[in-house]
Amino acid sequence: MELEDIKALLALLKDTDVTEIQVEKEGSKVKIRRGRFYTSVEFPSPELPGAPRQIKHEEGEGEKERLATITAPLVGTFYRAPTPEASSFVEVGSIVKKGQVLCIVEAMKLMNEIESEIEGQVVKILVENGQPVEYGEPLFLIEPAAQ
Repeated sequence: MELEDIKALLALLKDTDVTEIQVEKEGSKVKIRRGRFYTSVEFPSPELPGAPRQIKHEEGEGEKERLATITAPLVGTFYRAPTPEASSFVEVGSIVKKGQVLCIVEAMKLMNEIESEIEGQVVKILVENGQPVEYGEPLFLIEPAAQ
């Protein structure tokens, strides 16, 4: 099933309060649930497996340090820890390595681990635990490690 097919299906269902639907086509399955009624649906750009996440480099105000901004690769709910009882993946001041999990973004009941694409120190966490995030929304500011 192609992305365009999924978009068309979601467009048909956008004004309904469907709680579950499953469609199988050409060996692909799509399952849609809606826990809440939404008046509009946004489609983020698809992220291909293995494609680099968006990282923006910025200069601090009045400072010459570079900060990398880790952004949300999809729309969903931001979680700082794997479970409510567990400690956060990272805190402000944490030193992170490339590939280290920073947070989870839940989308359609799937838990997507967001990994750091650089080594460095977490300077700021820009999103609160449990907050909805949009595609491309800044999540973390990281000061890259000296090379």
